[in-house]
Amino acid sequence: MSTEVEVKYTKILINNEWVDAKSGKTFPNINPCTGNNIGDVTEGDKADVDLAVKAAREAFKLDSPWRSMDASDRGLLINKLADLIERDADYIARLETLDNGKPVKDAAGDVGLSVKCYRYYAGWCDKIQGKTIPIDGDFLCYTRHEPIGVVGQIIPWNFPMLMQAWKMAPALCCGNTIVLKPAEQTPLTALYVGALCKEAGFPPGVVNIVPGYGPTAGAAISEHRDVDKVAFTGSTEVGHLIMQAAGKSNLKNVTLELGGKSPNIIFADADLDHAVETSHFALFFNQGQCCCAGSRTFVEESIYDEFVRRSVERARKRKVGDPLASDVEQGPQVDGEQFSKIMSLIDSGKQEGAKLECGGERHGNEGFFIQPTVFSNVEDDMRIAKEEIFGPVMQILKFKTVEEVIERANKTQYGLAASVFTKDIDKALRVAHAVRAGSMWVNTYDVFRCNAPFGGYKMSGVGRELGEYGLQQYSEIKTVAIKVTKKNS
Repeated sequence: MSTEVEVKYTKILINNEWVDAKSGKTFPNINPCTGNNIGDVTEGDKADVDLAVKAAREAFKLDSPWRSMDASDRGLLINKLADLIERDADYIARLETLDNGKPVKDAAGDVGLSVKCYRYYAGWCDKIQGKTIPIDGDFLCYTRHEPIGVVGQIIPWNFPMLMQAWKMAPALCCGNTIVLKPAEQTPLTALYVGALCKEAGFPPGVVNIVPGYGPTAGAAISEHRDVDKVAFTGSTEVGHLIMQAAGKSNLKNVTLELGGKSPNIIFADADLDHAVETSHFALFFNQGQCCCAGSRTFVEESIYDEFVRRSVERARKRKVGDPLASDVEQGPQVDGEQFSKIMSLIDSGKQEGAKLECGGERHGNEGFFIQPTVFSNVEDDMRIAKEEIFGPVMQILKFKTVEEVIERANKTQYGLAASVFTKDIDKALRVAHAVRAGSMWVNTYDVFRCNAPFGGYKMSGVGRELGEYGLQQYSEIKTVAIKVTKKNS
């Protein structure tokens, strides 16, 4: 496997300075292609989070360079960061692939989407406006949209570069300061973007990055009484812990984007070739490591067997291998823990009576690669139909009627995304409006744009990211009422 990518930054970034952990600790950063250590990264914990929060609070002080900066100049800084990411896009994509294992062409796509996200929110900086409100009495009443303050951000390992942009761009746009913890599996691109923030000219303390583990550095951010908000993307299990920590500390504002078990519904009148290919993408993209993966594929009874046949044929053609090779579709899972969890769930599918159509084994003899796997004859009560696998494992279920499939699609604790494939617009709208999910795709999947909101129902999260809706998560609304001598219309 090719690994020739230089790692430039491995320390903690506080106040625009690279520092060691107060404890002196480091942790190994594992290459998922080989299982070998890429190099050690500084391990931040509570003491380092305290310093980062102190720096962020200082940068957020009234009349500080950041607080007193014109909104348009804030936008110029964010655009400068986008310019620098664009300049180094090829390197960043290769660094992401080294650290995460995703195919380099997918990593390049993530970098491009990140640039668009920063540019989108750069444009919003001087367009966030309050209102004047004609309240009764002799008063002038208006609202201000003010930054929340010090924002803690905890990002996942499946889309490190993109999730950093989804978090940082709106927070900076609204004028907040940031303490960000990247996932311990994938800290490298986050640290590199930190260096670019410094190069772009963000004042010291505005962006601070503390690599470390969830139970130490992540918990310290969630529990910190001087952090005004925490935004997290990751598992529903950890989401519970963050909500509890926020409640036990200072009742900080919380945004969560969590797990999913998204229904992908294929009706008999759908374009079958398109439905098969798009359903393959919906599940297998990013090695199946997507919170919104189409991981419950419901297929109408009359086309079920043919859909299964074609899906198996497509899965067998999927090219697995070195993610730095341009023709590879699937790289390794992110680490040994994920690999073991996925293999355990594959075993449960076999034991509970689902039919293993293809795959189901390790690919190769090193790293964390898994064969593209397809199960048919899956029932709703099987573990593979209920639990988030987060791997390249497709479950295909059979249904008969519209009402039946809507009921089964909603029979889950999650509600992140869903899709429906049909040529009947009435059927499409019926399903789109009945399924309880934050994103609904019709005859397509995984349509993400920085100006359209994303987030979940139920245990898939709290709040929305992206678009104008995403700004609401990073600002407080203040009402100002001023007594005047006499009001006139």
